[in-house]
Amino acid sequence: MSFIIVDVEADGPIPAEFSMVSFGAVRFDDRLDKSFYGQLRPVSERFVPEALAVSGFSREQHLGFDDPKTVMESFAAWLEQNAKGRPVFVSDNVAFDWQFINYYFHRFLGRNPFGFSGRRIGDLYAGLVKDAAKATDWKKYRITKHTHNPVDDARGNAEALKKFRDLGLKI
Repeated sequence: MSFIIVDVEADGPIPAEFSMVSFGAVRFDDRLDKSFYGQLRPVSERFVPEALAVSGFSREQHLGFDDPKTVMESFAAWLEQNAKGRPVFVSDNVAFDWQFINYYFHRFLGRNPFGFSGRRIGDLYAGLVKDAAKATDWKKYRITKHTHNPVDDARGNAEALKKFRDLGLKI
C-alpha cells in the first residue's frame, strides 16, 4: 500500500459540467521526490472565471492543454510504476479532489486505480490529536508553500504527513 498525495485545480465546482485544469501527485515516502503533474484541456464549455483564476491560467491557455485521456493514461502508468501495492488516494480536500480524479479515470480509462475511497489529511490529524475541532491545525506542518501549483501543494501536504508520522501516526 502506498499513500499518494493528490491536489486538483479545476475551473468549477463539479466534474463533467466543469473541468480539471491541472493536478499533481506525490508519492509518500521519506524523500517525496516522485511526483506527477498533468494539465488537461477542458471537457466542458462551462467555467467559472474566479475558479480558473486560482490556477493561474487563462481560458486560452487551458484550451491548449493536453488531451485528458492521454494525461489519465500517463497518470495510471505513473501510479503503476511508483506505488508499492495498492495506491491510496490522500488529499487536503478529498471531497473536491477525489470527485475530479475519480470521474476522469472512469470517463477516460473505465476504471480508477485508487479504487473507491480516499483519505482526508485533516481527518488523519484530528484522529492523531484526538480532537475533531483541530482538523485544520495540521497545515502548520507544511514546509513547501501552498501556491496552487498542484505538485507544490501535494508536496506540502505530504510534508505534513511526515510530521504526523513523527508525532506517532502509523503510516
